[in-house]
Formats: sequence, C-alpha cells, structure tokens
Amino acid sequence: MAENSSADMKSVINRLRRAQGQLGAVISMVEQGKDCRSVVTQLSAVAGALDKAGFAIIATAMKECVSEDGKPGKDGDLSVEDLEKLFLSLS
Repeated sequence: MAENSSADMKSVINRLRRAQGQLGAVISMVEQGKDCRSVVTQLSAVAGALDKAGFAIIATAMKECVSEDGKPGKDGDLSVEDLEKLFLSLS
C-alpha cells in the first residue's frame, strides 16, 4: 500500500507544481496589466488544480485509514467526521 500512496503523492506534487507555475503566470499577467478575462481564466485554472490536489490528498488519506488487514493506517486517527470536514473545506 505504501507504494500506491507514494505514487499518489507524486501525482499530487506534480499537480501542485503545475498550479504553482500557473499562479506565477497569473501574477505576471496582473503585473503586466493583462485583460481581466484572461487573468480570471488563469486564476480559475489555478483554483481547479488546487482543488484537485486537495481531493487527491484526502482520497489518499481515506485509503490509508484502513489497511487490508482491517487495522488503522498511518492516518487512522482521522474520523469520518474529520474526513468530511476536510472535503467540505475544499468546497
């Protein structure tokens, strides 16, 4: 299971790096006085990338909550309510 989590986190890190690049582009656009529509479109892309990364992190935590043998995983201290709050914090 750890290999799966490692692959999942690599994907999350790639998403976050992409979002970081997109955010840098948004900052440059604002500094250059680009038109509002273009800035908002790029900002929306950044927000979407961050949301997807957040959902992927939570999904990975959910997979780690219970291992194949039924024992709690490393994030086993997260209750259903905790996970629900995490999901809702992204909406």
